Amino acid sequence: MTFNTVEVIIKNLNIRKKYPQATTLKEIADDLNLKLTYPIIGALVNNKTKDLSYTVFNPKTIKFIDLTHPDGMRMYVRSLSFILIKAAKKLYPDAQLKIEHSVSNGYYCEFANLNKELTIPDILELRNEMQKIVDANIPFEKEKILTSEAIEIFEKYGYDGKVILLKTRKSLYSTVYKLDGLHDYFYGVLVPSTDYIKVFDIFKYYEGILLRAPSTTNPDIVADIILQDKMFDVFKEHKVKNKILGVDNVGKLNAATQNSTISDIIKMSEAFQEKKIASIADTIRARNPIPHIVLISGPSSSGKTTFAKRLGIHLRVIGITPQLISLDDYFVNRENSPIDENGEYDFENILALDIPLFNKHLLQLINNEKVELPRFSFETGKRYYNGNFLQIDSNSALVIEGIHALNPQLTQEIPNSEKFKIYVSALTSLCMDDHNRIPTTDTRLIRRIVRDYQYRKYSAEDTIQRWPSVRRGEEKYIFPYQEEADIMCNTALLFELGVLKQYATPILMKVSEQNDEYAEATRLLKFFDYLDVIPEKEIPPTSILREFLFGSSFKYH
Repeated sequence: MTFNTVEVIIKNLNIRKKYPQATTLKEIADDLNLKLTYPIIGALVNNKTKDLSYTVFNPKTIKFIDLTHPDGMRMYVRSLSFILIKAAKKLYPDAQLKIEHSVSNGYYCEFANLNKELTIPDILELRNEMQKIVDANIPFEKEKILTSEAIEIFEKYGYDGKVILLKTRKSLYSTVYKLDGLHDYFYGVLVPSTDYIKVFDIFKYYEGILLRAPSTTNPDIVADIILQDKMFDVFKEHKVKNKILGVDNVGKLNAATQNSTISDIIKMSEAFQEKKIASIADTIRARNPIPHIVLISGPSSSGKTTFAKRLGIHLRVIGITPQLISLDDYFVNRENSPIDENGEYDFENILALDIPLFNKHLLQLINNEKVELPRFSFETGKRYYNGNFLQIDSNSALVIEGIHALNPQLTQEIPNSEKFKIYVSALTSLCMDDHNRIPTTDTRLIRRIVRDYQYRKYSAEDTIQRWPSVRRGEEKYIFPYQEEADIMCNTALLFELGVLKQYATPILMKVSEQNDEYAEATRLLKFFDYLDVIPEKEIPPTSILREFLFGSSFKYH
């Protein structure tokens, strides 16, 4: 018998080789005896993420990946989550495990219908059951079945979130995974078997569990726990709001869109956010003495600018006059900027700012002195002055927004009593279903893709390519100071991904299959495939979402 062969290009080795049609990726990796830093767990095939059971029938370009690759880590975490779900189902068959959000360098999970308080011995027992599943080296079996059959399976399990998601998606077939007889549904691929999950842990955290995955910087160990009590409180706050709105997953959001109750959800979501911003202004006013410096920090595309403008309105309402100071105007002259490890100017380093001058001016201003504020020319890389004087009184507040705003080094000479610190971010409060969370970084990336295309004429490739660098800067300069905030504000809106879909989808579809960014674009497009489009006509002109779309009543430039 003769077999047709197909040529593949292995990017890891920069070689071409022919294999019989229907050869799996795992068979190819084994044949090549390919070794990466960590075990191979998947591959990018024509720049689309595939599991190792994928069979090759046509010429392909293949790049094998391990868990050091972002898509590899996603595969690992999904698979680890399924192991936790399986272990929990065995020990607590009548309870429902919910994987809710990322916090403290882990993934927070809670049980519904457990009817008992989790104890440390319970956690240890659950952890041991997970280890048994890992040691048994059970395969993750993938099946494509009729969606109606998948719905029947998940109805029996009581997986209501998956049922409504599949019903509203309206696809004829759905791909499910099976682990030792237990079915589940993930919007992404898994590793071949449980034996691939070498590093993990679980930890009692508040009323639930913190699932701990490998560190991204050292995957041989689990990520260190970083206590984020204030962040956790924000998630709890939005969990309550979602309950009031009656929407906590994508399926319910789709149902609201299809039955025309989405209009009320938009209005209520915006009202919740307006109420939150007003309460922050009231908290500032209630301080004795009233702080004269309001510091706002948050990662890229968190809506800091619109938040600052809306906060300014609420401050005016209660008798406080906001005065904006731009940190950009306190850059040192370019030749004095710090240098990074590549010999390039490091403009995101806090030492790129003239901290002594900044503190001097703040002290003068809060002492009611008149100060000539600097300007910075990005064209010349020089600071200059043009008669921009500022003087404030006891009813004024300096509003300062920037990535370093919560770093104590920025305002080291300013008394704490004069500072009010705010952290804002789009902390997604919506899940796909009980076992598939929507990462907060995905919401911000989608916002940025739309904004960059609308206002800066950047392609999706440009934004996706820059995103890892943006994320590294956030990890270094923003996230370590989150808990320094006096208060946190979630700028994510429950409905926003349905609105952004109509803008982001055509932008993402322009990404060429030949580009490395195609994998990320495809992942986001698949995510949008689960969401119904939500019309934007109900969104008010002062909405934070308008910062990324057209139609804002605020001026940004």
